[in-house]
Amino acid sequence: MIPPETTSKEQTDMSTAGGPSERSQAAPGASGSRAKVKKSGHGVRVTDLHAYYGSLHSIKGISIDFPPNEVTAIIGPSGSGKSTVVRCINRMHEEIPGARAEGSVTLDELDVYGEGVDVTAVRRLIGMVFQKPNPFPTMSIFDNVAAGLRLTGTKTNDLRHLVERSLQSVGLWDEVKDRLGEPGMGLSGGQQQRLCIARTVAIEPEVILMDEPCSALDPVATLKIEELIDELKERYTIVIVTHNMQQAARVADTTVFMLDGEVIEHDETNKMFTRPNDERTERYVTGKFG
Repeated sequence: MIPPETTSKEQTDMSTAGGPSERSQAAPGASGSRAKVKKSGHGVRVTDLHAYYGSLHSIKGISIDFPPNEVTAIIGPSGSGKSTVVRCINRMHEEIPGARAEGSVTLDELDVYGEGVDVTAVRRLIGMVFQKPNPFPTMSIFDNVAAGLRLTGTKTNDLRHLVERSLQSVGLWDEVKDRLGEPGMGLSGGQQQRLCIARTVAIEPEVILMDEPCSALDPVATLKIEELIDELKERYTIVIVTHNMQQAARVADTTVFMLDGEVIEHDETNKMFTRPNDERTERYVTGKFG
């Protein structure tokens, strides 16, 4: 965790001194295998969160616990505030002119909105994968993954090893190992999204936020991302926003249903989809509205 007075550069130096931390070090093995490392995750707690776009009150005092090493899906109709919530968690919401957030978001015991907390360091610990794959268009496959390490000032004596390990962890290494110098934009849509996830995991965040990561992908690419999410939760806490009810049912341990900026229900995913407590949840998950 980052104490409030610690800068992102200092945090990076501490976390990378002597190489990658022991808990996140990939086990040696065949170069084509995915790097599977069990590590203790970190929970996120949102308490009495309010978010605004100018005078528009978008998020209305919600509280959610995101357990460590679990996948939590956030579902709800368009405009319910799902994406706003995840952007508040890593303080991207405030980058929008006129937008602001109130309340508490904690990563373990650290209040990410606390006075003196470095925003860049928060975003290093809480990574984000966007709806549309966004590899850097002028960079090679290798440099796309290395970009996160370079931008955060991560010190390493073996950049290639870290890039390879990150690509292995998303199941992309065998597909690209012979063309690392080629443009990342030359990959398929599904491969581009996995490349972006590799860029995120390269800097070893504690939490990964995914804002509809499969909405622009075909069914085969979507399946690969869902399989990847199931593997990544062994090392990270994951929050995924999705409009796809079937996807939430397949990948999430718990599911949050939001409506009009409020949390209507949060429960184990199987129960949410079979025995919801709220009639509005039942109507949404059965397709009667939304």
